Amino acid sequence: MVGIDKIGFYTPQQYLDLKDLAQARQVDPNKYLIGIGQSKMAVADMDQDIVAMAANAAEEILDAEDRQKIGLLIVATESGVDQSKAAALFVQELLHLHHNLRAVEIKEACYGATAALGWAYDFVSLHPEQKALVIASDIARYGLKTAGEVTQGAGAVALLISQKPRILALEKQSIYRSQNANDFWRPNYSQEAFARGKYSEELYLQMFSQVYQQAAELISEKSLAALLFHIPFSKMGRKALQTLTTQLTDSDYQRLEQRFNKSIIYGKNVGNIYTGSLYLSLLSLLENDDTLKPNDRIGLFSYGSGAVAELFFGRLQPGYQNSLNPHKHQELLAQRKKLTIKEYEQIFQQHLVTDGSSQLIPSKRETGHRLFKVENHERFYK
Repeated sequence: MVGIDKIGFYTPQQYLDLKDLAQARQVDPNKYLIGIGQSKMAVADMDQDIVAMAANAAEEILDAEDRQKIGLLIVATESGVDQSKAAALFVQELLHLHHNLRAVEIKEACYGATAALGWAYDFVSLHPEQKALVIASDIARYGLKTAGEVTQGAGAVALLISQKPRILALEKQSIYRSQNANDFWRPNYSQEAFARGKYSEELYLQMFSQVYQQAAELISEKSLAALLFHIPFSKMGRKALQTLTTQLTDSDYQRLEQRFNKSIIYGKNVGNIYTGSLYLSLLSLLENDDTLKPNDRIGLFSYGSGAVAELFFGRLQPGYQNSLNPHKHQELLAQRKKLTIKEYEQIFQQHLVTDGSSQLIPSKRETGHRLFKVENHERFYK
């Protein structure tokens, strides 16, 4: 039995209220609050890049034994800091992990963390005495005053994978599909992503329907206690769930809908974190729903533009609540600073030097990992 033993989460300590963004962009706030189903979005300062956030998410869950047993470290991101060197190598050093491990970075839009989870599952199955650390870390950027601006966000989710997992045991079989599609992309030369929003939504729903139908035999074994989704914005997952209204009994659909509402609590207040969005949904469900029971079966739908989709399953373990940290995560969200529109736009337009000169990165943080300097095209972390 292999699965998720611990889950860590980090998001920058400042956010933009989407009601303020709506007012600044002269649109009805309900277009954001109801139309896409979001309330706030996290905003990352320059010192909180994907490496720093990844290390901060993992730091809270690792003890000395974990650090010694990790044999595989994967950082999944579409916001990588280097075209060659894996972000995982920076994270390995920041977390003081030993050197006898594989450290790599993996990319496929928002699906990357699920690909990493599959690799971690295989690794731990072959090396049961070892553990794998998968970290999804991303900063979603679309540009000021663009259509995608409201679906930005930043954060990281860390998953420790082991034998005898204390949270969620993963099932071996899953359903997956891939196809070449231009619904969302970010060329190497661009700091912001490009998207065909309507087409991307249609493709997301199409691929969900395809893998769900293919998984009919797996699902019919037992009703799902919950069905989770990749959440670029909460309305997207809700639309996918609504496609099942004619396929489920009223009681089954109501159960899934009630738990879906618990799964989006964190995401609605953080925004789109790309590779980590599905796993933030899992964490939100587990830390905000007190009706789940051991052995409850959960389905997870992962989607990455371009496009790859996968539907997989896991079962909650006895005492899984003891391995969660809801108070810490809720406090993390509650203590963030609210930004003004002016502050948000100033932060968004800040950039690291690219000419090889030296740049010290100011920080508002007294603790935690952060980027503190760029010099001669190299990044330095504390």
